[in-house]
Amino acid sequence: MIGLVLALVLVGLAVIAPGDPLALDVDRGLSELGLPLPPSADAPLGTDHLGRDVLARVAGGAGTSLGVAGLATLLSLLLGVAVGLIAGYAGGWIDQVLMRLVDLVLAFPFLLLAILLASLLRERGLTSSSAPVVVTLALAGWTTGARVIGTKVMTLTRSELVVAARALGASPLRIVLRHLLPNVAGVIVVVAVVGFAQNLMAESVLSYLGLGPPPPDPTWGRMLYEGKTFYRTAPHLILVPGITIMIAVVSFHLLAGGLRSIFDDSEART
Repeated sequence: MIGLVLALVLVGLAVIAPGDPLALDVDRGLSELGLPLPPSADAPLGTDHLGRDVLARVAGGAGTSLGVAGLATLLSLLLGVAVGLIAGYAGGWIDQVLMRLVDLVLAFPFLLLAILLASLLRERGLTSSSAPVVVTLALAGWTTGARVIGTKVMTLTRSELVVAARALGASPLRIVLRHLLPNVAGVIVVVAVVGFAQNLMAESVLSYLGLGPPPPDPTWGRMLYEGKTFYRTAPHLILVPGITIMIAVVSFHLLAGGLRSIFDDSEART
């Protein structure tokens, strides 16, 4: 419940988005020395080096970061579920080939693979939108879902439910869609939430390294990078996005843990 509440707060912040994250206010948003202002009544989370409201930028960054992580999770989930269903149901050499492909991708650390793919796309000049980041995270993160779902489907394939369906002449497509997919829905939801948290962290890392969504859209990772120059004079510029990233990742991990417990209890009762 804590994870759910925190996740809803972040989503609500992205939807409401108080203020314009791109609005410059050099006259009132900076001190006499041209430094960012600390939190105040006018700017609850302070201002940045260009006089922009940090609260508005955090809210705008929530929309960008959550949107990129959500799209990447959806694409990686579609690929992972498809591979997992095919490998788990077909078995034999098909399962061996697909799982060896999964092992090959898993041999690379997730963040390093994401940085490599993002760098390759950047070299080709594909940096005018968030699409390269979404594709990068999707290609780097589909393997976990494929492995977990494939293992679960392989177990279900040997169950009496599937054996009876085969005996009645059900086609493989019908068995997969009617009997296997509904029974792995809980696993898919948990994998999706965990993958979302992973993609959220990875998007922040890519943005910090300059490989994330292009400006002027604010992102938490880029805010962290821009604020590191002022860590002495304006520590709120690194504390606010850093704490926001931490809360976001922890909240979705807590939510995934709670959902896993619910589905495990449901399976135990059945």
